[in-house]
Amino acid sequence: MTESLIGFAVLLALILLRVPIAFAMSAVGGIGFALLRGWEPAWAMTGQVAFDTALSYSLSVIPLFIFMGNILAGSGVAQGLFAGANRLFGRMRGGLAMASVFSCGGFSAVCGSSLATAATMSKVAMPSMRRFGYDDKLATGSIAAGGTLGILIPPSVILIIYGLLTETNIAKLFIAGIIPGIIGVALYLGAVMVAVRLNPALAPKQADPEPLTRTDMIGLFSVLGLFLFIMVGIYGGFFTPTEAAGMGAGASVVIAAVLRTMSWREFFDATMDSVRATAMIFAIIIGAELFTNFINFAGLPDALAGFVVDNELPVWAVIAFIIVVYMVLGCVLESLSMILLTVPVFYPLMFELQFANELLLDPENALIWFAIVVVVATEISLITPPVGMNVFVLKGVLKDVSLGTIFRGVFPFWVADILRLTLLILVPSLSLWLVGAM
Repeated sequence: MTESLIGFAVLLALILLRVPIAFAMSAVGGIGFALLRGWEPAWAMTGQVAFDTALSYSLSVIPLFIFMGNILAGSGVAQGLFAGANRLFGRMRGGLAMASVFSCGGFSAVCGSSLATAATMSKVAMPSMRRFGYDDKLATGSIAAGGTLGILIPPSVILIIYGLLTETNIAKLFIAGIIPGIIGVALYLGAVMVAVRLNPALAPKQADPEPLTRTDMIGLFSVLGLFLFIMVGIYGGFFTPTEAAGMGAGASVVIAAVLRTMSWREFFDATMDSVRATAMIFAIIIGAELFTNFINFAGLPDALAGFVVDNELPVWAVIAFIIVVYMVLGCVLESLSMILLTVPVFYPLMFELQFANELLLDPENALIWFAIVVVVATEISLITPPVGMNVFVLKGVLKDVSLGTIFRGVFPFWVADILRLTLLILVPSLSLWLVGAM
């Protein structure tokens, strides 16, 4: 266990020195394994991990969903979503902020990336909110917080990675994320209502929203149709999640062609962005596999489980500790790295604790519930200071807005997220009811 703790310390030091997380995990994992087993086994393990990851059929779902999200982001469907949401909420004080949250949730349903959702919706919603005199705090806070829904509402790349790491049914993880995602949207809408009631200066009353254009209608119904197409296809048994990703990617190209809002140059850029994002994710996965092999061989998961069992720590205390760890790691890591780094350590611990008995659930459902709790905790870390990744993405797009303004803006949504996480922990059926119904 000592070797594992030293490895974690070195890894965090490299991250603070701004070494890319993929290279930091690869270096610590490879060298640590070599020091324990020898250099020849370490080189063999490194080559095998890289080979297996690059040729994994299961992982092919990742570039396909990323490509789908990038094509939809560039084709203008987000504008249709925002316009449709504005028709629902536009007459209310703070209606544009509510429309931003609602459209973020809708776009998340076909994008799967929190960072991409935040970046896309900032370009769509922020100009409208500024035009109507919204305070930058409420405007940026609603977009940054709404963007976090991208890693929970299916199809979610993070849930896919979790499913592959733990060999959990990805289709069940997808369906388990729907109700918590809807609760997140509802609580965010409530946060906007409370914020503008306490401080009406944040959002002026708005005139009747403009009618939807033909392009808006096509974009709106394209997103809804694509989401239903993927979900019905998976749960109707017509195709697997991997095949659904391919079908969704093809459908996104058709939607872009029908809308005619995407140039060939933009299509090429979206494709290249997908390639770069896929390469980055695969590099992180390879690094995480190497680091996981090192800490497993060094005995960290077994040692942690032994410590918890020997000291008879209650299950709820362990879960609370895990959530705190995610909050802290969110200060230095983005969501994918956190999942890849922590799940191989915490997942065996949950098995050892037999926490399914504590929740009065069967083991598979208990671990699906744990996945949703972990993802929601990761969502919260994306807007938690000092390094909320969604906040920094928004700052990169809106260079004239200070980080302090955005962090003050996300505070009401952060409180709403803490409430949602508490509900999901105390009432597991919120995550599992649809799983049982299916």
